[in-house]
Amino acid sequence: MNPWPEIHRQRIAVADLLDGLRADQWEQPSLCDGWTVRDVAGHLTLQQIGLRELADMLRHWRGGMNPTIHDAARRRAAAWTPERLVADIRDTAALRRRNIGVTPMETLIDLLVHAQDIALPLGLVHPMPPEAAAAATRRTLTMRFPPPPPSVRLMAGVRLTATDLSWSFGDGPEARGPIDALLLTVTGRAVALPRLTGPGAEILATRLAGR
Repeated sequence: MNPWPEIHRQRIAVADLLDGLRADQWEQPSLCDGWTVRDVAGHLTLQQIGLRELADMLRHWRGGMNPTIHDAARRRAAAWTPERLVADIRDTAALRRRNIGVTPMETLIDLLVHAQDIALPLGLVHPMPPEAAAAATRRTLTMRFPPPPPSVRLMAGVRLTATDLSWSFGDGPEARGPIDALLLTVTGRAVALPRLTGPGAEILATRLAGR
């Protein structure tokens, strides 16, 4: 699939989601360990950084790419008001610019997953388009560079099967569920496991619990 039209739609959808939050909800924990909802919003404004912003990020190196990205997101979230964070995501929604070292699919994966990182802890429903989620799940499972999340290794020997469209991946005991729940599980969000069924789901629950 060409991810750019969906990236545009998802940026607008995330901006609409954030626009509806109360002030206290911005400071609530997200599904990302150690990240508030505001931090996640700050992270999503970093999807199109230029060389100057990249150089600034590297000046604040924290010993690895993930902690450095987290630091950059938190600094952005602290420096900008919620209104500015939303406006930036909305105003840049249609731009087809991506960060160095990633493909447009990683940009889409970020939007689909981080929107749920925001919505689910707040008890909000934020629908994920199944076809986009299927493409994002397959990309996550087959990534070589940039490296996939560590949770992908836990999917080995399990067959993932979507129940809301024709999609499956892998071999072994089956874990069945909606494709959005499969994407969240593949990216390490154990909160989606109760939505999966089958012997493969039990295996994944054990693996994620022991991670």
